[in-house]
Amino acid sequence: MKKIGFLSFGHWTPHPQSGTQSARDMLLQAIDLAQAMEDIGADGAYFRVHHFAQQMSSPFPLLAAIGARTSRVEIGTGVIDMRYENPMYMVEDAGSADLISGGRLQLGISRGSPEQVIDGWRHFGYQAAEDDGDGAEMARRKTELFLQLLEGRGFAQPNPRPMFPNPPGLLRLEPHADGLRQRIWWGAGSNATARWAAQQGMNLMSSTLKNDETGEPFHVQQAQQIRLFREEWSQHEWGFEPRVSVSRSIVAITDHRDRRYFAGGGDREDQIGYIDHSTRAIFGRSYAAEPEVLIEELRRDEAIAESDTLLITIPSQLGVDYNTHLIESILTEVAPALGWR
Repeated sequence: MKKIGFLSFGHWTPHPQSGTQSARDMLLQAIDLAQAMEDIGADGAYFRVHHFAQQMSSPFPLLAAIGARTSRVEIGTGVIDMRYENPMYMVEDAGSADLISGGRLQLGISRGSPEQVIDGWRHFGYQAAEDDGDGAEMARRKTELFLQLLEGRGFAQPNPRPMFPNPPGLLRLEPHADGLRQRIWWGAGSNATARWAAQQGMNLMSSTLKNDETGEPFHVQQAQQIRLFREEWSQHEWGFEPRVSVSRSIVAITDHRDRRYFAGGGDREDQIGYIDHSTRAIFGRSYAAEPEVLIEELRRDEAIAESDTLLITIPSQLGVDYNTHLIESILTEVAPALGWR
């Protein structure tokens, strides 16, 4: 069995052919799509976070709204760039969204991907050390604090003359969401950061790109990353079994709309590129084919086989109805033959 959900970048643009003409369109359709996913039996509604772009940027209001509308589907991010975050405020926001949803929040965090602007996190008032040019170490320090705060231990000295009575002892941030600490995921772009995620007691979220560390096909390198994560996890006593997700662009071509949008298109092979002008990265291929062909192609994807959660990237600008069809086709035409359902 494998959990299957969608991952949306939350694009919008005032183009005549776009189904999301504005940020409001995108947000309201995201809520409707999450409800539709629950109705068809999918497992998750996840959202990518980008700043300074016409995409999803502030996830917690949306996650809370989805949590209030739905009752079963997981809600999450993939991923929040910790360079932009205040860990204390984030604990309060995440705790509130998790409580509204009844404990269904699956929060993916990371250093983040290449930005729309130069060092955008500096505009949010954050400064990295001189030897931390891209803010990666700052993001990890913030993450360590965030995880510590999620444990719910008191740390703040209470005012001896408070406005309202305090419980005894040091105070923690509120509201506290019990169990959320075990539902934090790290978006790892390399084998080393996958090991670091295990050392911190976070689940692993592996995207459609990673550092090209061996020259092998993307899915082979990603599967190795997952095995290294689990190997490292086994060296620690975190008290729970970790989860692993991978993201893929997958389309089962079953009708004229699928053929129009995707037949003969997409990246059928892995691509090589560079992140931040220096890091050689490998980008995983896309899958678009008739179900019987798709099943055989996906059967050979080693990283999907190693994961317990599959997040399917969706073209949010094509609207709720089409994206519901896209995910439902995979659930009914592909997943059973692969043993995912």
